Amino acid sequence: MSDEVNIAVQLGSRYGAADVAGMPGGTVGFAAKAGAQTDASALSTAAFAADATAMQVGVGGSAPARLASATGRSSHSAAVRPGSEELRTVSQAWEQSHYNEGIGRDDMFDKLKEECGVFGVFGTPNAASLSYYGLHALQHRGEESSGVCTVDSASGSFAYHRGMGLVKEVFTTDILASLPGDRAIGHVRYSTSGASQLGNAQPLIFKYRDGDLAVATNGNIVNAPSIRRELENMGSIFQTTSDTEVIAHLIARSPKDFVSAAKDALQRIIGGFAFLIMTNERLLVASDPNGLRPLVMGRLGDGYVFASETCAFETIGAEYVRDVQPGELLILDKDGLQEDRFDQGGRRASCAMEYIYFARPDSDINEVNIHTARKQMGRQLAIEAFVDADIVVGVPDSSISAAIGYAEQTGIPYEMGLIKNKYSGRTFIQPSQELREKGVKMKLSAVRKIVQGKRVVMIDDSIVRGTTSLRIVTLLREAGAKEVHVRISSPPFANPCYYGIDTPDRRELIASSKTVEEIREAINADTLYFLSAEGLIDAASVPGNDKGGGMCLACFTNEYPTPVDENSDKSCSC
Repeated sequence: MSDEVNIAVQLGSRYGAADVAGMPGGTVGFAAKAGAQTDASALSTAAFAADATAMQVGVGGSAPARLASATGRSSHSAAVRPGSEELRTVSQAWEQSHYNEGIGRDDMFDKLKEECGVFGVFGTPNAASLSYYGLHALQHRGEESSGVCTVDSASGSFAYHRGMGLVKEVFTTDILASLPGDRAIGHVRYSTSGASQLGNAQPLIFKYRDGDLAVATNGNIVNAPSIRRELENMGSIFQTTSDTEVIAHLIARSPKDFVSAAKDALQRIIGGFAFLIMTNERLLVASDPNGLRPLVMGRLGDGYVFASETCAFETIGAEYVRDVQPGELLILDKDGLQEDRFDQGGRRASCAMEYIYFARPDSDINEVNIHTARKQMGRQLAIEAFVDADIVVGVPDSSISAAIGYAEQTGIPYEMGLIKNKYSGRTFIQPSQELREKGVKMKLSAVRKIVQGKRVVMIDDSIVRGTTSLRIVTLLREAGAKEVHVRISSPPFANPCYYGIDTPDRRELIASSKTVEEIREAINADTLYFLSAEGLIDAASVPGNDKGGGMCLACFTNEYPTPVDENSDKSCSC
C-alpha cells in the first residue's frame, strides 16, 4: 500500500474525489477506507474488491497475522442464523429476571461495576453542603449508598448522616442543616465487599480512646482478611462486614499518637486505596504506594478539598491543585497542611480502567484529561484496525469519546446510532413476559433510521463476559445494520482486579479462555479488534516513565503491581 495513504490515515486526513481518482486500484480502496470523501464514480468496485483482503491487515505497521486474527471473517459469513446458539443465548438473557436488579452484580449489562467515590472538605464553611454537591458529581462511582460526616472546628463535635440510595435521595435541606461544621468527609458506595446495607455505608464512624473517628475509602485492601482474623484473635469485635473497618481497629489498638498510628496502619495494608480519615481535630488523606486509586487535592477559599475526581471541583467552584501522590500522607489540622509520607512509593500504577471507563470525561487524572485520552484511544484504534464502513457508533456513555476519536481519524461520520434510556432507573418492574423479553431495549435502543442498511463500526470500551456485546450487536442487526464491526478501546480483559473493581471470576471473563476470533463469533460481529496495550499506553500519555506507562495493566497482562492471592476476595473495601 502507498506510504502516503498510510500516513494520511494516521493523520486523519480526508482525500477528495480528485485526489483519489488518480491512485492505483489498491490505493484507491485503501484511501476510501481511510475516510476519503469521494464520488461513487471516482472509485471502481473492482478496486475495492481487490483491496478488501489487504485492508484486513490493518494500518500503522501492525503484524498481518495479528490483525488477520483480530478482524476475523468477512461479513457474509456472520449473518444471524435462525435458532443459532448466539440467538438462544440472547433470548435466555432477555427472558431471565436478573436484569430487573438494576445496578447490582447481576445487571443485564455486564459492564464492570463502578467503584466508590470519596470527597473531603477542610477549613471551609458549610462543609456538608459542599460535600453534597461534590458527591453528586461523583455519583457515577457508586449508587447504592451515600454518607457525610462533619466536624465543627469550634467545638470539635461530630455529626453524620448515611443512607441507602442516591445522594439526592439520602440528603434533604433539613438533613444538611443538621450537619454543621467546616470539615467533612463524604462517600458514595457501590458495594463489592460487604453486603449492601446501611451498616456498611460510609463514612464508617467509631468511638475510640481519643474521641471520634470517621473513615471513608475507595479501593480494596488485598490483605484485609488476614489482618481481620489476626485482630479478631486479639479480641477486636467488628461492627461491619466492610474491609475498611480494619484500619480503624489498627489505629485504635496502637499505643502511639494518632498520626503515627495511622502511618503504621497504612504501612501494614496492601492494595489500592484512597483514604480520608477524620478525627475531632485532624483530617488525614492518603493514597496507596502505587497510586492505583485516584485522589486529587484542590483549594476553595482558605480551605482545602479532596475528591476521587476533579469533576467534583468544577461543581463547587474549587481550584485543582494537584494529585495526591503514591504513598503520600497529608495531615490537616489547626496549623494547616503538612505534607508527609507513610511509604516512599513504588512504581506509579494508576488504574487503566479509570482512563478507559470509570472516570467522568470531564475529569483529569494525573493531569490527563479523560475525554482527550479516550479520543486518543479511538484514534489509535483507527490506526491499528481500520475497517471500511458507513458510520461510527459509540456505546453510551463511556465509549462516545473513543468513537469520536475513531471517526475523526478515519473521516467516517460519527452518528448517534445507540441511545441510552437515562430514565429506566436502577430498577424497574416487569409487568409481563412480553416486556421482560424486551428488557434490553428499555435501557438501550438502536436508532433504526440511522443504522438501517449501513456498515456500522461499533466502538465500546471493554468486553467482560461477552453477553453485553452480543446484545448490542443484535440490537444493531435487528435495526437493519448491514454489517457490525466491533472495535474495543482497551486490550482484552482477561484477568480479575484485586484493587477495587468488581470483576467476575477469571473463568467468567470471556477473554481468559477464548481467542479474539472465538470472541468475535460469540458476539456475532463481522470483525473484532481490541486496542493493543502499547496503543493504550501511548493514548493515555500518563506522565513519567514507569512500567506500563504509569498505569496498572494487570487486568490485561496479569502483571499485578502488588502481591495478590488469587484465592482471595476480588472486591472493593468500600
